[in-house]
Amino acid sequence: MKNSIAYIDASNLKFGVQQSGWQLDYKSFRSWLRDKFGVSRAILFMGLVPENFEVYNHLQSIGYDILFRPTITSKEGKTKGNVDGELILSIAKDFYEHSLESALLVSGDGDYHCIVEFLKEKNIPIQIVSPNRKYLSLLLKRTNVPIIILDQFIDKLKRK
Repeated sequence: MKNSIAYIDASNLKFGVQQSGWQLDYKSFRSWLRDKFGVSRAILFMGLVPENFEVYNHLQSIGYDILFRPTITSKEGKTKGNVDGELILSIAKDFYEHSLESALLVSGDGDYHCIVEFLKEKNIPIQIVSPNRKYLSLLLKRTNVPIIILDQFIDKLKRK
């Protein structure tokens, strides 16, 4: 069975929304993805931080799949899990396994322009949801795929 899948760079989503001055209600966001885009599967790509297991359990309980990436911690104590490669590989894998009808990329990161161009070339419908306009990459804008800015839906998606 083919699917409409949302591929979500969790860090880009979280920090992009925070930079706009609000916090996302993840349950409302999951419903919005289903209702607005017909997303049957929403995958969060994120770094694995063992202390956050309760957050991960909550996200899974409200309908997200999570693909974890090992994290590294800098000398300054900042934890980072670089998910770009895994997200791109996951989209390509779903395409080649014929389980992708359409895709929704949730990120404003220009590193994803290559996979957006690939899906366009393969005639797979792709849309982008960028957490905010300020940090939307010019490379993604140049792909000429539909781009939705999350800030436009703040009333529906803001954590109360």
